[in-house]
Amino acid sequence: MSLALVHSRSLDGLAAPAVSVEVHLANGLPSFTLVGLADTEVKEARERVRAALQTSGLGFPHNKRITVNLAPADLPKESGRFDLPIALGILAANGQLPIQALEGLEFAGELSLAGDLRPVRGALAMSLAVKRLGVSRSLVLPEASAAEAALVSGITVLSARHLLDVVQALSPQPEGGEGGEPTALPQAVARPRPAAPPCADLREVKGQAGAKRALEIAAAGAHSLLMVGPPGTGKSMLAQRFAGLLPPLSEEQALESAAVLSLNGGFDIGRWGQRVLRTPHHSASSVALVGGGSPPRPGEISLAQHGVLFLDELPEFPRAALEALREPLETGRIVISRAARQAEFPAKFQLLAAMNP
Repeated sequence: MSLALVHSRSLDGLAAPAVSVEVHLANGLPSFTLVGLADTEVKEARERVRAALQTSGLGFPHNKRITVNLAPADLPKESGRFDLPIALGILAANGQLPIQALEGLEFAGELSLAGDLRPVRGALAMSLAVKRLGVSRSLVLPEASAAEAALVSGITVLSARHLLDVVQALSPQPEGGEGGEPTALPQAVARPRPAAPPCADLREVKGQAGAKRALEIAAAGAHSLLMVGPPGTGKSMLAQRFAGLLPPLSEEQALESAAVLSLNGGFDIGRWGQRVLRTPHHSASSVALVGGGSPPRPGEISLAQHGVLFLDELPEFPRAALEALREPLETGRIVISRAARQAEFPAKFQLLAAMNP
């Protein structure tokens, strides 16, 4: 069959809308066209997919006119997450994979020129979207991303290291000739939550009874706190130990925090369940603090979700950056509006600041 459909997901803020990767092969002048409001990173997938298929010993239709459509066409697509779906779609449209084997799966992953699968951003957001929408399909992700996505319970996440692993799992079995189930792909298992996450403890600070009392009151009442004192009196040291006073994160809060960090590629499974401490430099702009860009990315206030945002040398921050913190502190969210699209990120954080007299 010359037409194949592969399911995947894009990123739009914390949402992960579904994307259908349609691959069509036709006679005509050989070409490889990619349509569907694709960013430069996505368009470069043509060369990555071509090299990955050839180095893996799989057939590439050099004599065909290849058209890849990423639907819906009005949704912007970015990053290399569509490399794996495009490669599988070409194989299925070329008759090297059964179409039926792709129906109950969703794929995402960046391909190296040798066919290895590299991790993608937002794997946790993808698994959360699959669970909230009640989608019955399973996720097939690179090994590192699969371990991250498996933190969400109730969905099936399969991991793969190489393009050939996925192809062999989807290929028909020699005995019956029917579409093979992806049993050869191991199911990803979330790592256990650490019992005692290491963090700086306020008990390590000698003296500073008044400052300790202020930190305890701020932690108990979720108050913002400003510390004023000469250089070297321990303001930064106390702020770095403030997160240890806060209660442990619930399962839902830990998932929310990890999902935002996953969008930025900064989530570490080893720090699962720990409250985040973000300490941006005083030269940070308002976009760096609240988020922005095209496409919109989360800022420091969103990366500090359910954690602590510490602004050292507060008077040195630009006035526009500090003014931009007013609404997120009140509402616990930030809506970033641009001419072409709008994105909403959570921003429930506790603000600590320090300054010299």
